[in-house]
Amino acid sequence: MNFKTLGIVIAVAAVVGGLAYNAGTNQTATVATPMPASQQSVAAMARPAANAPVLPAAAQQPAFPAGHSAYERFTHFNVGQRNVKSIFADGGIVWVGTSGGVIEYHIATGQHISHNVDSNALLSNGVFHVSKIGDKIAAGTYGGGLSLYDTNKKTWKNYNIPEGLGDQFVYDALTTKNGDVWVATWSGATLIRGGKMDDPDAWITHTVKNTNNGLANDWVYGLQEGKNGDIWLGTEGGLTLFRDGKWSSWNHDDGLGAKYDEVKDDIKFTNDPGDASKHHARQKVEQGLEDVDIAFNPNYIISMVIDDDGNVWNGTWGAGLSMFDGEKWTTYTQSDGLPANHIFMLHKDKFGDIWAGTSKGLAKFKGHGKGFDVKTKLDGLFSDNVFSMAEADDGSVWLGSFGGVTLFREFEY
Repeated sequence: MNFKTLGIVIAVAAVVGGLAYNAGTNQTATVATPMPASQQSVAAMARPAANAPVLPAAAQQPAFPAGHSAYERFTHFNVGQRNVKSIFADGGIVWVGTSGGVIEYHIATGQHISHNVDSNALLSNGVFHVSKIGDKIAAGTYGGGLSLYDTNKKTWKNYNIPEGLGDQFVYDALTTKNGDVWVATWSGATLIRGGKMDDPDAWITHTVKNTNNGLANDWVYGLQEGKNGDIWLGTEGGLTLFRDGKWSSWNHDDGLGAKYDEVKDDIKFTNDPGDASKHHARQKVEQGLEDVDIAFNPNYIISMVIDDDGNVWNGTWGAGLSMFDGEKWTTYTQSDGLPANHIFMLHKDKFGDIWAGTSKGLAKFKGHGKGFDVKTKLDGLFSDNVFSMAEADDGSVWLGSFGGVTLFREFEY
C-alpha cells in the first residue's frame, strides 16, 4: 500500500467495495460482531459499485489478547477498497473524505449522508481534503476542483479552472487569519484574496515560473499559516515560505529529509513512482534520483503541520519526519522510533502534541531524544496505514486508513 503515486491512483481507481459496521466489543480476528438491527443503516455509508466484491466483515479486524484495553473503546467503519484521505470534525458532525466521495456522519444519531458524483454534489469522487472555508464545508478533489457545501441550503458549488483555480486537482485548502484562502493544486498555489470566492479578480495562482523559482515546485500538497501571517507550502520539490511578498525555499540539500543510505534498508516499497507517470520520472531526473528504484524522495513533502512553537513539521516520502525551526533542520526516522519513514499525515492535537500517520502505524512525538509512542492495529486501528486524523467536540478521535475509519471513544493520548 503506497501513498500518492500508488495511493492516489488507488484513490481514484479503487472505488469498488462494500461496507460493514464492526463494533469494538468482544470481536476476534476471525469473527466480526454482528451488526445490530438499529445500526444497519450505517451499511449504506459508502455504496458499492454494481457487482463489486464485498469486503469480509472481519478481514481487517485486529487480534487482541483477552482483557486487552482496546476492547469496548472503538468502532470500525469499513468503507471497502477506498482511501480515507481526510477527516474533518465540525461540531457534532464528522466529514469523511474518501475516494468514493464525502460522507457526512452525525455522531449523536449515526445518521449519514453520502455526497458524491451520483448525488450531483461533486465533480469527482476522489476526495483529498475536507475542511471549512467560511461557513461552508470544503472538499478538494482529484480532477473535480474545489467544492463548497452550504449546510443550510444543502447545496454544493464547484470551483475549477474557469473560476481561476490553478488546477482541477486540489490537495489542501487554508483560510488565513486575515481572511485569505489558499488552495494547494498540482499546478501551483491559488490565492483568493479576502476569501472572495465569487470575485474573479480576487484569484491568483502562484507557480514556479511567475515567482521566479520562489515556489519550490508546482505540485503543492500542504498549506500552513505560521507566525505573523507566514504561509508555508509543502511541495514535491521541498518547503516554501511566503513572507511579506517574498519567497524562500528549502530542499534536501538544505537538510530536508534523511539521506538515502540512512533509510534505504528500511523502505519495503519497491514500486518506483517514476515507472507510474511521466511527471514522476521527470521529477526524479530533475532532483538527481535517477538511480533510486524504491519509494524514496526526500524533497517530496506529503504532510505538514506547525506546532505551538512555530516549528514546521514535514512528512516526507520515505525520508522520515523533518522539523524546521526557521534556521535548522532536524529529521527523525525509524532509528529514532518512528514505525516507518513514509509520513502520510501530520496532526497537532488539542494538547499541542504532534502525531504522524505512517505506513506502519500512528506515532506521537514525545520530544527530542525521547522517541515516539506508537499505535497499530493491536491498539484498535483499522489499518496500520494512517492517512487522516480528527478530534471531535465529544472527545472522540477519528482515524482514516485504506479501507476504513476507526472511531476511538476513549483515546489514549
